[in-house]
Amino acid sequence: MTSRVLPFVVISLALTAAASAQTVSEFVPEASRLHFGRVRLNPTVALTNAGVDNNVFNASDIDEPRSDFTVTLTPKSDIWFPLGRSWVKSTIREDFVYYNEFATERSINSTYRTDVLLPMNRLTFAVGGGYENVRDRPGFEIDARSRHTGSEYHGSVELRAFGKTFIGTEAKRSHIDFESDAVFLGRSLRTELTRSTTIADVSVRHELTPVTSVVALVAREGDRFEFSPDRDSDSTRAELGVRFNARLGGSAAIGFRDFQPLDPRIPAFQGMTMRADMSIAPFGATRIGVQTGRDIQYSLEKTQPYYVETGAGFSVTQGLSGPFDAVGRIGFQRLSYRGLVGVPGLSDRTDSVDSFGGGLGYRVGRDMRIGFNVDKQQRNSDLARHSYGGVRYGTSVTYGY
Repeated sequence: MTSRVLPFVVISLALTAAASAQTVSEFVPEASRLHFGRVRLNPTVALTNAGVDNNVFNASDIDEPRSDFTVTLTPKSDIWFPLGRSWVKSTIREDFVYYNEFATERSINSTYRTDVLLPMNRLTFAVGGGYENVRDRPGFEIDARSRHTGSEYHGSVELRAFGKTFIGTEAKRSHIDFESDAVFLGRSLRTELTRSTTIADVSVRHELTPVTSVVALVAREGDRFEFSPDRDSDSTRAELGVRFNARLGGSAAIGFRDFQPLDPRIPAFQGMTMRADMSIAPFGATRIGVQTGRDIQYSLEKTQPYYVETGAGFSVTQGLSGPFDAVGRIGFQRLSYRGLVGVPGLSDRTDSVDSFGGGLGYRVGRDMRIGFNVDKQQRNSDLARHSYGGVRYGTSVTYGY
């Protein structure tokens, strides 16, 4: 239903590995829409969520859900250009979110990013950073649209050790900061969740084929909270993943995380993590997409400071007669909360978020699609004010210049 803008600090470790593992051909796509010499541009504009949201605030039934007309306009542009032996990629994105009745929910969300890739004979260097200033729901737990900023920067180097085997290392630091008036159910997001994350990793990548590679990665991660140091933690990760760039596209990985809070009252976690974002076109007019994930997320709850989020999404796009297509999608998330040690009467709980929907689309030429979509989302929790349901329906228009 409502999109979730994840803060930079919880971006998948897969992106960390991918940044140091890209080749020039992957970094600078030949399929970009506009070419000016060696400069590449991909400008797009999307009109999404143009319709009715019948539960604007994700309110429970006892809080009387409110309905409103909403629309989001998203212009975006990617640009690649050479700088000596290096390639630079910059991305600019703006989301203009409008609600007809509830002016408090209107916002402008900005995201900017720049990355530089420097390929040499046996070494490849990469540096980059990004910044976002958004007002959106930062996760499945928090139902208030909260203004927060995020910054991230990284540097990496990868060595071709053998013909098809590469060894890399990367350092990355990110920070997320909530505004002072960001509050949900009486709790300050700034006090509980403003934090910095530092990650250092070592990876080995092997190219099985020109379009398939395997990546093994070990990383050390530290989270430090600006106003709630009792939430500080260190983690060690190990991960084995695969990337595809053909008819079967995307990446997937399975790993292990040893999560050690510095406060002995917060229970440690040792367990499996996973992530996948893949698509396949088994037939000419059919495309199937799969997304899965399992990892730790920090909670706003003082007595249950984190939860293990496990989820999956599945979608099918089927071409129909002529320019028409149909889309069906379904997803689920399970939020398994872990409570403080030694608190009388406190028990762990698991919330669920389930969604399903679909739509019809009509393609106008090569670069424009008009769609009509209906999506329903339902959250169930032992806490009454964390349970809600809602439906959003409306049109979308996507256009690439």
